[in-house]
Amino acid sequence: MVCAGMEEQFTREDALRREGYRHACHIMLYGDSSAKLFGKIPIKHIVLMQMRFDGLLGFPGGLVNPSKETLEAGLSRELHEEVGVAVPVGVDNHVSSCLSPSCPQLITHFYIKKMTEAELREIERAAVAAATDHGLEVLGMVRVPLYFLKNGGGLPYFLSHSFISNSRAQLLSALQRCRLLSQGELEKAVRQAEQMRRTNSGDPH
Repeated sequence: MVCAGMEEQFTREDALRREGYRHACHIMLYGDSSAKLFGKIPIKHIVLMQMRFDGLLGFPGGLVNPSKETLEAGLSRELHEEVGVAVPVGVDNHVSSCLSPSCPQLITHFYIKKMTEAELREIERAAVAAATDHGLEVLGMVRVPLYFLKNGGGLPYFLSHSFISNSRAQLLSALQRCRLLSQGELEKAVRQAEQMRRTNSGDPH
């Protein structure tokens, strides 16, 4: 499950049968890594997100018109525009479909695809060198730090930033679904992130 809170959820097929709704597809591209930060802190996994034109963090993807293309074909098209590489996406990569918490009459479809470290590095290179949306709708690709540093550094700091719509909830659920972090680690990161937000807002509670 990757829908947050009380958002209404559908199967992929039920979502497509709904009339009068727009559809948006986004994907989490991830893979394993043997790299170490400072030569000692294991990176373990690469998870790609992006900094959007509005300053919010989100996943690659965008609006798709099911009357003209399949959800997966539309998502692949959006990926080519945003990351500069044709990434094949199949129905087996689909994880969830739910109503958007911020946009009425919009159904968001979320996908997850595991790739090799070399493939993810190529996406990062192409996103700068070849993507038509680079510097416009997409300001850059971002790796999610899945480690913990002193004073909340790493994942807690990352989660304290601002995300578009339900992408933060999608990230947390996907990390749990793919077993990239334990439930305890996720709860710790969320708790520390909330503490940072309260501190930054001047609310001691």
